[in-house]
Amino acid sequence: MVTVVRLDGPGSVSLGEEPDPPLGATGVRLRTLYSGISAGTEMSQYRGTNAHLTKTWDADRRLFAPGAPDAAYPAVVGYEEVGEVVEVGPAVTSVRPGRLVWGVWGHRSGTVVEEAYAADRLLDPRADPLLGIFSHIGSVALNAVLDADIHVGETVVVFGLGVVGQLVAQLARRNGARVVGVDAVPQRLDLAARLGAEEVLDVRGGEVAERVRDLTGGRGADVALDVSGNPRALHEAVRAVARNARVVAGGFYQGEALGLLLGEEFHHNRVTLVCSQISGVAPALAHRWDRKRLADTVLDLAVAGHLRLRPLVSHVLPVADAAAAYELVDSRPDLVMQVVLAFGPDRSPPG
Repeated sequence: MVTVVRLDGPGSVSLGEEPDPPLGATGVRLRTLYSGISAGTEMSQYRGTNAHLTKTWDADRRLFAPGAPDAAYPAVVGYEEVGEVVEVGPAVTSVRPGRLVWGVWGHRSGTVVEEAYAADRLLDPRADPLLGIFSHIGSVALNAVLDADIHVGETVVVFGLGVVGQLVAQLARRNGARVVGVDAVPQRLDLAARLGAEEVLDVRGGEVAERVRDLTGGRGADVALDVSGNPRALHEAVRAVARNARVVAGGFYQGEALGLLLGEEFHHNRVTLVCSQISGVAPALAHRWDRKRLADTVLDLAVAGHLRLRPLVSHVLPVADAAAAYELVDSRPDLVMQVVLAFGPDRSPPG
């Protein structure tokens, strides 16, 4: 049997079991090592604020329609996994037991994928196994940086220094930007500074946009990215950029955008507002970039030492403690960054 983490309703997490999936001729059986908990999408499901819980998404028309779906709960959630190949079908030639595979299969102790899927997602043998969980969330961050169209020498302000924000800050700096990180949690500000941000601003001190202008000789930032999911932060990002500059909205905003005042700096400074969402890449890049390339790039940068992922992992907890792990992510942003569920002994080196 396969152990699964189920979301039974807002604030309610339990463990269940599913039958082992059958292994076909071209199948690859994976035993999950680690699965990361998302502080964005998963927390919106855990808190009951996700639009998919109260409305129905019409995929053909790409519109939300009134009325909740019939079976929003229970649900098996999770999309940051890495596992070990433990068995392969008789026709499999390109994958062998013992290799590690990253991908998306939910918080479950095992799964079966097709050979082509596994062969395309083999983790570099030199990598810490724990890094495999960053394939998806790292793609989200890199996608936002591509949407931001950052140039060498520009000042980039990152609002929200959770996992995605820390990744965005590192990637923007690698693009040649001067990075200013903004958050209200001192531990996150300290981490961003340790990982290379040139300046960090605590929003509790107020006047973030004014301080950004002081740092840029009065001009304002060239680009701002809001990955906090807080509309008030998005508004401050708009205020922080220069005239005719770009703001990338990469957060998963819940409910009404209270505090986003579009008749003020957005209107008067002709600010360009760009949505970044992982279901697509910037249109100008779509013929060259896709989800797979995003993930490969993030993991390759990490293996080469150009992107520091391990310091973002604050907790590795056994899957038996899944309910406590979700509660921790929900209630203690001052303590957590990336929380990871371990489906067996922790095999990662110390962080």
